[in-house]
Amino acid sequence: MCLGVPGKVEETYREHDVLMGKVDFGGVCRRVCLEHVPEVRIGEYVLVHVGYALDRLDEAEALRVFELLASLDELGDLAGPEVPEDQAP
Repeated sequence: MCLGVPGKVEETYREHDVLMGKVDFGGVCRRVCLEHVPEVRIGEYVLVHVGYALDRLDEAEALRVFELLASLDELGDLAGPEVPEDQAP
C-alpha cells in the first residue's frame, strides 16, 4: 500500500535549482523535494510520498493523519537514518 505521510517543513533550500526542504515527521527529519508545492513556508505541513511533497495540509489534518498512521503501525519506514546535522544546507 502506498501512503502519504504528513510532515512539518523545518527549512527550505535550493539544491541544483530544485526546491528542497528538511521535513520533520514526528521527531525524524528527512530531505524532501518541495517542487510540487513551491508556495510552502517554514512551519507548514506537507503530505509526502517517496520523498516528494505532493500537497500542503493544515496542522489539524496533518496531526489527524499522523495519529491514524501511528495507530495502524505504518510509521516504521521513518525509523531509518535522519538528515545528519553536518549535511544541513
